[in-house]
Amino acid sequence: MRKILKWTVRLAGLLIIAAIVVGIWKREEIARLLAVNSLFDADRIVQNFSNMDAAFLHVELSRGDGPASPLPAGTALTMPAAYDAWVTDRSVTSVLVLQNGAIVHEAYYQGTEPGDRRISWSMAKSYLSALFGVLVDEGAIASLDDPVTDYAPMLRGGAYDGATIRNVLQMSSGVLFDEDYLDYDSDINRMGRVLALGGKMDDFAAGLTERFVDAGAEWKYTSIDTHVVGMVARGATGRSVPDLMTEKLVQPLGLEQSPLYLTDGVGVAFVLGGLNITTRDYARFGQMVLQDGQWQGQQVVPADWVAASTVPSARTEAGRIGYGYQWWIPVGARPGVVMGRGIYGQYLYIDDQAQMVIVVTAADRQFRDEGVHAGNVDMLRAIVAAAEER
Repeated sequence: MRKILKWTVRLAGLLIIAAIVVGIWKREEIARLLAVNSLFDADRIVQNFSNMDAAFLHVELSRGDGPASPLPAGTALTMPAAYDAWVTDRSVTSVLVLQNGAIVHEAYYQGTEPGDRRISWSMAKSYLSALFGVLVDEGAIASLDDPVTDYAPMLRGGAYDGATIRNVLQMSSGVLFDEDYLDYDSDINRMGRVLALGGKMDDFAAGLTERFVDAGAEWKYTSIDTHVVGMVARGATGRSVPDLMTEKLVQPLGLEQSPLYLTDGVGVAFVLGGLNITTRDYARFGQMVLQDGQWQGQQVVPADWVAASTVPSARTEAGRIGYGYQWWIPVGARPGVVMGRGIYGQYLYIDDQAQMVIVVTAADRQFRDEGVHAGNVDMLRAIVAAAEER
């Protein structure tokens, strides 16, 4: 009995030592996983969305040494009567409105500040679209109808084999991918844990094997399609997306702060939702798109790409929301209206006829509730109407 007790104590001691060693070895991964698990908690979400670099691996996209490009002040806009209640109800953290390139409204809420680099979530998809247009114009991509496997051969034999670049730009790959953010075991949340634990996003994409329809047959919002767009960009150029975006977009735009890009464990950018940018710098990008890709006298993104990517070309249902190349077109939108959109209430809304750009950042934990998105679009339209009526 004494011998059994002795060996039990020794075994327990070894297990404790092993646990300590593993804890030290994996402490960064464990810390990131814990941070991710509390990322959306009600008492932390606002602060977390301004400090994503504390929870995820990331790289900085250098803005360069030049001065920030100007965003002049315009005549202050009186916001719609329902604006204040909307800000509270939707847990808005910042709103910036440009009209004719000038700031007519800028406000920050819930302790956020102009210098905060707010998480883009899926607004980042629209940035990747703009970058991709530059690569197409430079000849790095032969045709949008090329198979993605021509540029990302590791996808051969999986669900993406047979899909074209146009298919993934339009979210029409047909790949089976569960995007239920409320289901812990959904594909989107499993992918988030791969990111948090320093895994490889490429392996995750290559590991998908099922389709629900043939590529190109049907539109369905599938975030991993955007990762494949990034894989194509990297395969076509031999360069990382952060490197490309720094050269092609960030530095030409003259941003106030260097953006951050979340990455996986091998430095591959989380292109489907990992940009962290100030509200004013989101507005600069939106204004460049509004100006057909021009900024400060330079053609940053080809005008023909801006035109092609921001019209509803995907096979969405008639009378429903439209989709282009990683851009949304709201239901019932007049010509020239397009938006980038991210979970938890992020919007980059562009109205060509009104010559307006509206940036909204938020931490809205009810963003998926029925009527919330429609109400947000109604408010964006009301802001435009208020500006047009004065």
